[in-house]
Amino acid sequence: MAAKLVRAQHLRDIEPLFVELPDGLSDPAVELRACLLGELALIGSGDGRRSLEAYAERLGELGHPLARLPRTRLDIEHRFAVRVRGLGSVKTVKQLRSRFPEAPSTDGGAVVGRGASDARDDGRANAAALPFRAGGWAREPEARFFTLPNPLSLDDFGISFIKELPLRCLAGEGSRRGRALACVTTADDVLNELFTASYVGGVNGQGQGGAYARLYAWDSFYALMGMPTGVPLLEAVRRAADHRWLRFMAFTDWFHHDTSDLAFAVLDPTRTRVAVLAATDTDAHRDRPA
Repeated sequence: MAAKLVRAQHLRDIEPLFVELPDGLSDPAVELRACLLGELALIGSGDGRRSLEAYAERLGELGHPLARLPRTRLDIEHRFAVRVRGLGSVKTVKQLRSRFPEAPSTDGGAVVGRGASDARDDGRANAAALPFRAGGWAREPEARFFTLPNPLSLDDFGISFIKELPLRCLAGEGSRRGRALACVTTADDVLNELFTASYVGGVNGQGQGGAYARLYAWDSFYALMGMPTGVPLLEAVRRAADHRWLRFMAFTDWFHHDTSDLAFAVLDPTRTRVAVLAATDTDAHRDRPA
């Protein structure tokens, strides 16, 4: 409803809704106004309006989850809800290689990958999976975390390293025709994909409004970096630049290359911790006989 109002109404017609400050968060009208602020932020509207700023500050005092998001779109969010002709989902190795520089496959990466230890963290995994669950993607995402016995060279952070990790998404790698591939990407690319996962929604799911899609994307982004949600967003952006971000794909029963497949690996600045997030919108029962 908030998204529709922002698209259909002028700011001058929306602004009077924020004159009276809320006493609590239980009123559905308060939730609608919180979402309105979120939608306005995504289109760069309402910043500096006294009534809107006061309402946003009050939501923060009451502990509303959307209140931790800035009232303006950050540069790292520049692609949120923006469609670029010719840049749809990356479904093939050719598309992946044409858009991103390939990370080399090295023997050293394979050696370090075999020594990685599983660092299970259910809370962190749930946060990382939020955009895909909210968007109703067909299958449960895989969110995994690993620690390394020694710092990993950036040159060794590639597909040969990832293939040695005990990942469900790579089970049976090589059973389908094709070669697994990893490419270097950027923090804004990953964040945009997390936003789009819930904003657009899965094939059989439902897209979320921009306000909560933005929140889920940031929660997932923080989880991938192993960062507490109390860290300010601009500080998180600064720290993200010190991480190494990869996209990868393979030819397994997980990656179908026909709807939406996403897989990321993130190396922290110490080069001793790795997070992996893989999601697919392909129905797990699609290929099974009726």
